Amino acid sequence: MNKKLTLALVAAGVLSAGVSSVAVAHQAGDIIFRAGAVMVAPDESSQNIITPDLGDLGQFSVSENTQLGLNFGYMLTDNWAVELLAATPFSHDISIAGVGKVADTKHLPPTLVAQYYFGDAQSKLRPYVGVGVNFTNFFDNEITNDAGGRLSDLSLTNSWGIAAQVGLDYQVNNNWLVNASVWYADISTDASFNYAPDGGAVSVPVTIETDINPWVYMVSVGYKF
Repeated sequence: MNKKLTLALVAAGVLSAGVSSVAVAHQAGDIIFRAGAVMVAPDESSQNIITPDLGDLGQFSVSENTQLGLNFGYMLTDNWAVELLAATPFSHDISIAGVGKVADTKHLPPTLVAQYYFGDAQSKLRPYVGVGVNFTNFFDNEITNDAGGRLSDLSLTNSWGIAAQVGLDYQVNNNWLVNASVWYADISTDASFNYAPDGGAVSVPVTIETDINPWVYMVSVGYKF
């Protein structure tokens, strides 16, 4: 009898250890913080820039940039969550095909989304989708090449737009995880500047509607509280 009782206790201990070793993934009430590299890759288009002295210069183009990305998530249930994406300021070169680089700008694109996580609280691999709203604040807009004294006084309007994402979390243990995600943001701005034909003293205001609409790629490490 003592031998059977001992075996039963050992078996119970093994089963208990096995259950406790299972990493619990996202569940209601969890706060998730992620940090990593995030790259903004604009899929830009704009009106053609047509000038009286240089003719049709084509469209604006906007360079890629990579920064430190941060996001903060809260699990409303085991499957539904909200998340805020933030980052250090992105810097972009603005070019015109017929001239080259003409300006640069910085922006901050905080984005808030509602998310649905597939699987359940015991799933170590949690793919998810999200949709929400993006706000983009442009600042430090500067003309870097005046194209022979023709360009000055650049400004870019701020933008509100729809954002969507897909992502994947892998739970390493009860607290740590690794993540990869892809975002798409609807970002449109009016680029305004003064243009002086032939570099003369008289300039005219010009406004060019520009869609930046970037794809955003992020790889990160996360911690669950």
